[in-house]
Amino acid sequence: MSGLSPAQRAAAQARLDAERASTEARIAALGRDFESIVSSSASAADDEHDPEGSSTAFDRQHVAALLGQAREHLTEIARAEQRLGDGSYGRCERCGQPIGPGRLEARPATAVCVGCATRQARRGRGLT
Repeated sequence: MSGLSPAQRAAAQARLDAERASTEARIAALGRDFESIVSSSASAADDEHDPEGSSTAFDRQHVAALLGQAREHLTEIARAEQRLGDGSYGRCERCGQPIGPGRLEARPATAVCVGCATRQARRGRGLT
């Protein structure tokens, strides 16, 4: 997918823009959720003896983790926009092969092809 036509570049940028807007909206919603959890637990200073304390701590950590993932996704989107600008968008960063158009449509910020992503996931699970 190297050497994208102007129409392909515009379509890729539109997908990245939509992905950015969606991710920013998710970050805003998660931020509100996090603030709500923190403010509701502020009155219960002793989580250990509060019957809701352990679930409140879990909820706080869960939302914080989701926020971290969403922020990382914004970074991935920015990297994809850089690749779009330098002409490397659509090429796998690991093997250099083209990333399939379907994968780019579904995951516009992806930097790796299906094969490399599969191999990475298998290594992560200790399968290869």
